Amino acid sequence: MALYRDLQLNSGMRCAKYMLLIVSFMFAITAVLLVMVGSTIQAIFGDFRQFVDDHFLSPPALLIAIGFILLFVATLGAYGAVRESVMLINLYGVCLFIVFILEVSASLAAFIMQGQVREMLIRTMNESLIEYEDNQYIQAGVDFMQSGLECCGVNSPADWNEHWPQNINKNEPSYNNEVMPVPPSCCASFSPNDLMRCEMTYESGCLERMDFIISQSTMLIATGATTVAFVQLLGSICAFMLAKTLRRNKSIREARRWQLQQSLGVLISGGKMAPSSNSPMGYTQLEKAEKFSENDPITYTPNSPSVN
Repeated sequence: MALYRDLQLNSGMRCAKYMLLIVSFMFAITAVLLVMVGSTIQAIFGDFRQFVDDHFLSPPALLIAIGFILLFVATLGAYGAVRESVMLINLYGVCLFIVFILEVSASLAAFIMQGQVREMLIRTMNESLIEYEDNQYIQAGVDFMQSGLECCGVNSPADWNEHWPQNINKNEPSYNNEVMPVPPSCCASFSPNDLMRCEMTYESGCLERMDFIISQSTMLIATGATTVAFVQLLGSICAFMLAKTLRRNKSIREARRWQLQQSLGVLISGGKMAPSSNSPMGYTQLEKAEKFSENDPITYTPNSPSVN
C-alpha cells in the first residue's frame, strides 16, 4: 500500500513538472510571436512616420518589450520545473502576472488610440501637402505613400490643386499645359514619348487606405495583447497551483521519509545503513537489550541459527 502511494506521489510530481514545461514552451513561442508582430507594426509605423504621432509608436514598442520579458519568464519557469523549485515556480507566477498587467496596458492604449487615427491622419496629411515643396523629408514620405498605396492626395487628386506649384502658377504666361497637375508619385502611367507627361493618375485619395492600415495595426495590437493577456493570467494561476502541488507533494514525501527513519532508527546515507545520531528510538532499546544479555548465560539450541 505504501509503495502504491509512493508511486502515485511520484507520478503526480512528474505530471506537474511536465505540465509546467509544456506551458513554458508555449509561452516561449508566444513571446517570439509578440516580438514579430510588434516589430512588423513598428516597421509599418516607421514607413509612415511623418503621418503618425509619437505616442502611436509606444504600443508596438511595448509589445516587443513584453515579448522579450515573456521569453525570459518562460525560461525561468522551465528551469524551475526541472529543479522542482517551489520558490522559482512562485516567482514564475508573479512574473506572469506582471506581464499580464503590461499587456492589458498595451491593449488599452491601442484601443484608445484607434479612435484617434482618422482625425490624426487628416491633420498630418494636409500638413504634409502644404509643406511638400519646401521639405525634402516630407516630400519623400508623401511620394512613398502615394506610389506605394497607389493613391493621390488626401481625399482625391483635386487636393493638389492648391498645393502643387504648377497648379498655383497656372495663370502665369510661362505655364505649360502639358505639365503634370499632380506630383509624379500620383501618376499611374506615363506617356511613352514624354516621361514628364502623365496619362493617368490614381483616382482615389490616400486617407481611406492609410486609415485602414493604421487602424488595423492598432486593432491587431489591442486584440493580440488582450488575448495573450488572459492566457498569461491563466498561466499565472496554473503556476501557483502547480507550486502548491509541488510543495504538498514534497512535504508528504519528506514526512514519509522521516517516518521511515524513525521506524527503522537509521538514516540512509551514501547507500549504506548508518546509525541515527538524533533518533531517540531503536538504539536505546538495543543498549538495554545488550545490558540485559550481559548478565544472562548464553545458550544455544538446536533450532538456533548456526554460526560458522
